[in-house]
Amino acid sequence: MRKIVMLAAALAVTGCNQEKGTKPQTDDQKAFYALGLSVGRNLQGFDMTPEELEYVKAGMTAQLTNQQPAVDLQTEGPKISELARTRATAKATKEKEKSKTFLEEAAKEPGAQRTESGLIYKPLQEGTGAQPAASDIVKVNYRGTLPDGKEFDSSYKRNEPAQFPLNGVIKCWTEGVQKMKVGGKAKLVCPSDLAYGDRGTPGIPGGSALVFEVELLDVQKNEPAPAPMPMPGQPGGPQGAPQGAPQGQPGKPAPQGQPAKK
Repeated sequence: MRKIVMLAAALAVTGCNQEKGTKPQTDDQKAFYALGLSVGRNLQGFDMTPEELEYVKAGMTAQLTNQQPAVDLQTEGPKISELARTRATAKATKEKEKSKTFLEEAAKEPGAQRTESGLIYKPLQEGTGAQPAASDIVKVNYRGTLPDGKEFDSSYKRNEPAQFPLNGVIKCWTEGVQKMKVGGKAKLVCPSDLAYGDRGTPGIPGGSALVFEVELLDVQKNEPAPAPMPMPGQPGGPQGAPQGAPQGQPGKPAPQGQPAKK
């Protein structure tokens, strides 16, 4: 409910701006516009028609201006979650259909290899260094785009390579980067089931194929955490050790800046 009220305010502001044909000028106007973008992104899964958006605006206007609502919120409100699921599933199905042709064309590119999982791997520059295992930590530069070429992520733009355990990211990366050697570059074309699936993620529609251009910079072994020290009384445990004996340090958390694991 709070998101709906927030979206109402955002739509009111952005709607006025669009009617006037102006861009937000003041800090408050820019903040409200950003609010509209943020909340609107969260509602993209509803895949609303222009007419349906007008009903959303009408309901929010009624709420914000204390008008008598046209429907009972307690009766209709519980239906929102099911509507969201239905619309998101339908939209993901359409995205997967759109991606089929794109994937087929990508698999026909010279040098491209389609694996059993459906990953399309195309080497762009062969490396000569170490080749990672799934359990290793890799350091990479990368650029991610949608099938239409729209960029959704880039370590180059952040001017900072990403580093992460290779088995802690999406399946497409875990499989594809293992084929590379340090110093190499490759293109990974990922079907949605090897990426973010039907649910998608902000900036990536559910069901969408993805394209990554990856440059492998370094590989490090991901050393396992020390085995926990046995507690007193356990086989092999120290006799007379105090309670709360060290249990070993947990493994390092995955760093930021990597494709999130599905």
